[in-house]
Amino acid sequence: MDETEFWALIDRTRVAAGGDPDTHAELLVERLVELDPETVHDFARHFETRFSRAYRWDLRGAALVLLGGADEDTFENFRCWLIAQGRRVFEGALADADALAELLPTFDERVDGEAEEIGYAAFDAYEQLTGLELPDPGLPEPGVEPGGEPVDLADEPGLADAYPRLWARFRARPDIPGVPGGPATV
Repeated sequence: MDETEFWALIDRTRVAAGGDPDTHAELLVERLVELDPETVHDFARHFETRFSRAYRWDLRGAALVLLGGADEDTFENFRCWLIAQGRRVFEGALADADALAELLPTFDERVDGEAEEIGYAAFDAYEQLTGLELPDPGLPEPGVEPGGEPVDLADEPGLADAYPRLWARFRARPDIPGVPGGPATV
């Protein structure tokens, strides 16, 4: 499986799922079990490569703005969700995390931004095909800390400055004093 086939499979199953992350994961497993184990292993390598590439401070900050929080588990699930959005959104977010404000036609923090099960699709499919655990994809482990310039996740005014488009679309609350984008406090 090459990169184009990887993204095509992600896109086809996302569209068929109507954007629902759980259904997307189920459909992805269904499609993967139609392939041979080596191709499923290739899919896992592609997924894990992108999962590691997205382990960056700028994306963790964007996840916090979008979701209102970004602990380690939330950020892992967000990275799975980001891959599940397809190549255009994924690569666009890597180029400029704040561009997610334009790349996401809709976003509901109650249902979007979390797709943990997508991250297990290759593991589930491989086990169904072989009865064995998916072999390690053989990729370098990401660092202990996300890549890039650290972001102070507790600094709301700093986040508003770092992600002006995301903040304006998803967090600015003109009705709450003291919140960036809201009326000035006295």
